[in-house]
Amino acid sequence: MKKSIVSLSSKSKLLKGYKSEISVREFHPFHMDEPEELGGSDDAPNPMEYVLSSLAGCETVMMSMICDELEISLIGLEIQTSGEIDIRGLQGVEGVNPHFQSIKQLFKISMTSGREKIDELIEELKSRCPAYNLLKDANIPIDIKYEII
Repeated sequence: MKKSIVSLSSKSKLLKGYKSEISVREFHPFHMDEPEELGGSDDAPNPMEYVLSSLAGCETVMMSMICDELEISLIGLEIQTSGEIDIRGLQGVEGVNPHFQSIKQLFKISMTSGREKIDELIEELKSRCPAYNLLKDANIPIDIKYEII
């Protein structure tokens, strides 16, 4: 029987300025930085770009898993994700959230079967995707549109 609670961890080390090196398990470390206009050297994506990437990556895994469960033949999936941040929140302006104000996504889905179940598939994804629910629970509006290609 699989454990129902799994522990995840990472380690971050400041390198220089705003640039950090992140380690997860035994994988090759990756970097985070800030763009020059926010004081960084723009050597790597910033943390919030990784949040958007994590959302899309989590949805990709979940979409594939749910399609397998529903016996839908998913051929390909591309998710374009963008988010809006009011940088006044990062600067400490009272009353302005420092996180995303909104997120927009476009799913481009290629499938040979299951097209009639696409709305059910998206709703199932919304209810089960951990990253989606984390952001939704932070009251961030997430607008998902899709195209079947």
